[in-house]
Amino acid sequence: MIDEGLEMNPCEVSWFSALCDDDYEFLGVAEPRLQSSWEHCRDLVLQSESLGFDNVLCPSGYALGIDTTAFAAAISTWVRRIRLLVALRMGESWPPQLARQIATIDQMLGGRLAINIISSDLPGETLESGPRYARTIEAMAILRQLLDGEAIDHDGQFWKVKTAPPRVAPVSGRCPQFYFGGLSEHARDAAAKGADVYLMWPDTLPAIRDTIADVRARAAKEGRTLRFGYRVHVVVRETEEEARAAADRLVSKLDDHTGARIRANSLDSRSAGVRRQAELREASGGEYVEDNLWTGIGRARSGCGAAIVGDPDQVLAKLNAYRAEGIEAFILSGYPHAAEADLFARHVLPRLDHAPLA
Repeated sequence: MIDEGLEMNPCEVSWFSALCDDDYEFLGVAEPRLQSSWEHCRDLVLQSESLGFDNVLCPSGYALGIDTTAFAAAISTWVRRIRLLVALRMGESWPPQLARQIATIDQMLGGRLAINIISSDLPGETLESGPRYARTIEAMAILRQLLDGEAIDHDGQFWKVKTAPPRVAPVSGRCPQFYFGGLSEHARDAAAKGADVYLMWPDTLPAIRDTIADVRARAAKEGRTLRFGYRVHVVVRETEEEARAAADRLVSKLDDHTGARIRANSLDSRSAGVRRQAELREASGGEYVEDNLWTGIGRARSGCGAAIVGDPDQVLAKLNAYRAEGIEAFILSGYPHAAEADLFARHVLPRLDHAPLA
């Protein structure tokens, strides 16, 4: 139960622009009109802005979809209010050049940029978890120093950088916020050392509570504090029966072979977070692992593998339960993304106390 007297800060509510070929009417059934393109992803961002969302995630994948940095630069000239959460893959970038790109896009947005740090491999390369996250920690430190306007003389394991900051700077004069997710020990340590917002994929409320406590303690040892975010799908309808029927319809044309192939397409298909999503799905038999948290959507996704399913009151209550645990930012999505964004914006968003994460 949520303490009725509990005061909670406004939460940031973000939607999702499907840059990585991740939009369906029926999971596993590709439709040309829903595949990633400039036009389709642009329309999702513009719709998110018009519906009142605070932010929109622009995801990144090497093998799938369209390029995130190029898309973010282009869409920055179209939007007027919404923030962009741009996913950037640390294994594919030279940090000083990336700092200049970030600062330029932030200028184009008028200071409304945040960065989703992805601890990726370089395509064609595979690093063990420890070195890969060590490289990400190093990248975040270089980026933060340059984007804070400081010259750098860095002699690290992965990069040696001695340079002045780029002339173009973020509007605030400070580095944009780093959102970062990962469930492994190495990932949690990386978040504690370099992130601003620690993102989690769906899990049970007790597990969310434990993860927040653990990562908060790790950050405290580094002399830092973190905020917490939650990435989850939603299926909201006027009644719970209709919502559950919509969830069942979504996977009604999906076979196990197709689902396994889609999950394997992702470069992070063996990560600790992905394993946890699979554990939840197996424990629930692809059904509900706790009240209103449906794992069936993970049959065709390697990452975020569960959805909040219910009527408006149930979806709102679930989000508020996460907020009571310390979640301050939600990154939501649904299938197809445009239709589900409209439903959520009509039924739930006006009832949430929400604002961009300052």
